[in-house]
Amino acid sequence: MGHTLLRVLELYYKAQPVLTVSPSWLSPGDSVTLSCSVKDPSAGWRFFWYKAVPKLPGRDYSYELLPDSINGTEQDSYIVHGQTHTAGYVCRAGRGDPVYYTHYSKSKFVWSGDGDVILVSPVLPVSEGDSVTLGCKLRTENVLSNVDFYKNDKLIQKDTRGELNISAVSKSDEGFYKCRYSRKDVTTELDVTSNPDSSPFPVLLIVGLVCGALLIILLLLFLYRYKKSKGWFDTLFSHSDITALHYMSLI
Repeated sequence: MGHTLLRVLELYYKAQPVLTVSPSWLSPGDSVTLSCSVKDPSAGWRFFWYKAVPKLPGRDYSYELLPDSINGTEQDSYIVHGQTHTAGYVCRAGRGDPVYYTHYSKSKFVWSGDGDVILVSPVLPVSEGDSVTLGCKLRTENVLSNVDFYKNDKLIQKDTRGELNISAVSKSDEGFYKCRYSRKDVTTELDVTSNPDSSPFPVLLIVGLVCGALLIILLLLFLYRYKKSKGWFDTLFSHSDITALHYMSLI
């Protein structure tokens, strides 16, 4: 019992994973190496690798296991092949039977680029209604001019500063976006998920609450009228009894 408790405390308070990514800037299609380390590098650790996915409707992240990582890997590194857009990753480690897991590492992000030109995009997917900005820039310079933006190879914004703004994205905005600067192209994919807030469920809930309130009001009115009429009947009945008694006394 004491040994098990000690292992739990060790895993949760001493063995905190640290994730590193290489490279952090890359050209679309390159491979990315994820490395996960723990403070206690003793044998027996297995490593689990995840992609960070924004939760809806908030701004926190949930974690999706990467392929071939369901049972963890003995190696403390993992290669993501064919990275095409900005993405976030986390890792954690575990050992023993049953498995005791460390906390998740802090998220690390990989940004899409091409040589000195990079295309900064949000971590996918984004939610319907979100404001999205795609930024085309040099690694050594924040602002570019004379930048062309394309969606699915169709020009949508020409000779502008290096930003493309979408005030409220929708499913129709999904697709492959590209910025072109000095004959260099950088591509990213925009994936839009449906926002639960836009579903009919809240409307149905409000309608149900209104109908329920109306039914309660009608029931109260019915009880009020019933009580009022019952009181009038009781009063009338009592008056008839008194009249009958008075008549009998006269006889």
